Amino acid sequence: MPALRVVQTLTAGYEHVLPYLPDGVTLCNAGRLHDTSTAELAVTLMLAARRGIPDFVRGQDAGQWRHRRWESLADATVLIVGYGGIGAAVERRLAGFEVDVLRVARRPRAGVAGLAELPELLPRADVVVICVPLTEATRRMVDAGFLARMRDGGLLVNVARGAVVDTAALVPEVVGGRLRAALDVTEPEPLPPGHPLWTAPGVLLSPHVGGNSTAFLPRAHQLIVDQLGRFAAGEPPHHVVVGPTVPV
Repeated sequence: MPALRVVQTLTAGYEHVLPYLPDGVTLCNAGRLHDTSTAELAVTLMLAARRGIPDFVRGQDAGQWRHRRWESLADATVLIVGYGGIGAAVERRLAGFEVDVLRVARRPRAGVAGLAELPELLPRADVVVICVPLTEATRRMVDAGFLARMRDGGLLVNVARGAVVDTAALVPEVVGGRLRAALDVTEPEPLPPGHPLWTAPGVLLSPHVGGNSTAFLPRAHQLIVDQLGRFAAGEPPHHVVVGPTVPV
């Protein structure tokens, strides 16, 4: 395709495209396309895990009335790791839940700590939400040391990419019951039959559906229309992740 100039993905992550991207071709990701749905699912996973929804469903399936007191999200401290579009969208959706929010990003700024402060912030959080893109710098950033710094009973929510979490380090923490996890993404994905995360106590799994909701199609349509309009007008596209000034 010698005339190819721009590749547009409909995903926020783009690591799967890089091996096939020809030299000199601009790559654009989906930008803010999935922020709404992914942030919505992140909050859903927090609420479901802390309020015991999976246990209620298992009780209903078994015809059992499982009454007990579960944790509220109110008064919890939520640490958002990766404060880009999705991370900020998560905080907006938490605004009505009376939580304290801590923020960490690659580039520190007012109200947002840098990654160097992450070890100090992890023990303060009841819920840790992972929203970072998958890069070589973030691959398995949630490792044994990261998990060890989380407080006992803490909840790890991953709506980023499965490979951001070191699964081998996570499994003993959740199987032993010290930590809990609500995961929309896993490594490997999908999990093979018999994998310990299927049955580990305190683990809630969803099948990588963060961006897959009815909110996707109208936003995807508008993104494509906008990008084609800019291309036709000779204007640079939005959401460039690889291009003349953005290295692979």
